[in-house]
Amino acid sequence: MKIKICGLFREEDIAYVNKYKPDYIGFVFAASKRQVTKEKAYALKQLLDPDIQAVGVFVNASMTFISEIVQDHIIDLIQLHGQEDEQYIKELKEVVYVPIIKAMRVGKDEMKSYDVDYYLLDGVRPGSGQSFDWSQIQELDHPIFLAGGISEENIQEALKTNVYALDLSSGVEKQGVKNEALIKEVIRSVRNG
Repeated sequence: MKIKICGLFREEDIAYVNKYKPDYIGFVFAASKRQVTKEKAYALKQLLDPDIQAVGVFVNASMTFISEIVQDHIIDLIQLHGQEDEQYIKELKEVVYVPIIKAMRVGKDEMKSYDVDYYLLDGVRPGSGQSFDWSQIQELDHPIFLAGGISEENIQEALKTNVYALDLSSGVEKQGVKNEALIKEVIRSVRNG
């Protein structure tokens, strides 16, 4: 199973992920306590191990903004976390050529098919660190990233969901910042199954 550590915004965060090697990391460009500017994300990407893929997290962002970030080689994948519809996705795919993840909130959004590469399933309040009932996960037509309240306390249950990847943010934080020991532990748990 793959692992993504999302919400990186400090050089220390990059040092931690370079040391423990998750498959993906996330830069949040949407309004959030973990939000980064284009310039900050660029600087952090220069420090990131090239074997780790960077995902840009956007909420109803302009295609021009997303395209600039892709063209500047800041991100390798796009994660859409807003009300982006099929038309938006179609138009976005005409200007960028990187994989797209479409986030859906289980219990709130209609689980429907999008022309994307991956889905991300999250709780009703993304970024809250609250999980949802993982028994509600249904088969979808693309690989699934599972997000929402995953931490060392429930990672064994999360592994049983058999999704493509686990996406952690607040579950690897202490006092609102990434914690090296927690990152090490969850990555060890995922890699050891």
